[in-house]
Amino acid sequence: MNEAPVIDVHSLNKSFDGRLVVHDFAIQVRRGQICGFLGPNGSGKTTTIRMLCGLLTPDSGGGSCLGFDILREGAQIKRQVGYMTQKFSFWEDLSIRENLDFVARLYGLPERRRLVGEALDRLGLGQRSRQLAGELSGGWKQRLALAACILHQPQLLLLDEPTAGVDPVARRDFWDQIHRLAHDGITVLVSTHYMDEAERCHEIAYLAYGKLLARGTVAQVIGGSGLSTWTVTGAGVSTLALDLAGKPGIDMVALFGQTLHVSGSDAGALAATLDTYRRPGLTFAAAPPTLEDVFIHLMSTARDNFS
Repeated sequence: MNEAPVIDVHSLNKSFDGRLVVHDFAIQVRRGQICGFLGPNGSGKTTTIRMLCGLLTPDSGGGSCLGFDILREGAQIKRQVGYMTQKFSFWEDLSIRENLDFVARLYGLPERRRLVGEALDRLGLGQRSRQLAGELSGGWKQRLALAACILHQPQLLLLDEPTAGVDPVARRDFWDQIHRLAHDGITVLVSTHYMDEAERCHEIAYLAYGKLLARGTVAQVIGGSGLSTWTVTGAGVSTLALDLAGKPGIDMVALFGQTLHVSGSDAGALAATLDTYRRPGLTFAAAPPTLEDVFIHLMSTARDNFS
């Protein structure tokens, strides 16, 4: 028998000041799954995540999180959730250990010294435990925040753009930690703007202007986009990029160094237009669309909820 989803919600709606910021949202997330929330700023990612765990009450719709009703049992949900905000929110004049001990006291955790020690070891913070939080780099602050999130042994982690402003090495290390936690059965919802991070999620959900536009594995989202993509390399691709913009079948044109990516939802029209630009010195090749191609395409079809 299949295990019930950790999150199972439907028809969620939320408005602020008369503007609908989440519209008819539904999702299921399994235990131990890393689900990435992607979308532009103001797309409703943070609002959606907060509704899923009982931090915000939806205007309509419903469902469950960790077996509790999100409308009536928000307090029970919050006890089993670790929430990491975008902004570092710990005490910079306290050491790493002192910060974690303070958080453990707030939760009223028994055996807090043991739990703090385990969190320090798990996140590789032991040798820095006496260092002041205010002296830490962005990557080490990130580790401290994650250690605080797991102190009370939550079943669900909510990570709101946790790696913004962190260098690539620290970001990769952070994601290795997240996958270890998921392997241990913790479910993770993470919002991000980074395509490489999206590709490390088990599933992704793309929101724009309050609506869920696509959901599934990366391969499923790309495969369901209906996009065709070609690459063009050679001398003069920057000029070609200007010439192709707006032509029949051309939805997107983007330069990546000396390689031009050209995408469109009408494969025939796209190929026909590119054929008219073929010349010696330019190499044309069909290529799979990237996740970034798909998201830009989805954005072009979405309607701004400010309009």
